[in-house]
Amino acid sequence: MEAYNPYLSLPGITTEELTILHQSTSSLSDDQKQSFYMIYSGKRKNPQEILLFALLGLVGIAGIHRFAIGEITMGVLYFFTAGFFFVCTIIDLMNYKEIANDYNQKMAFESFHVVKMQVNTLQA
Repeated sequence: MEAYNPYLSLPGITTEELTILHQSTSSLSDDQKQSFYMIYSGKRKNPQEILLFALLGLVGIAGIHRFAIGEITMGVLYFFTAGFFFVCTIIDLMNYKEIANDYNQKMAFESFHVVKMQVNTLQA
């Protein structure tokens, strides 16, 4: 019987993201995996959020999706150029899953290192 996988409860999770999470946490203990899940689930972005924010760029304020993933410079450029005259916003609409996966991969890496630092701090 397969054990409960908390990652499946994350909204909008893709198979690529699930693979990255399993690879990232394979060397962690169960307590560390739980800590990783708590940290990661607070940082990750749902791909549908990125899609919604990018759609807002077409009808309202361009660049919100770039601000949401921490790309402040790109967000400002999108804002002042109307998403590079809507071309880049439309491209981002087509690539919203990739944008979310790239961001979530960075957050998984960051969360892994936070968990590892907690262990090193406790051992010192």
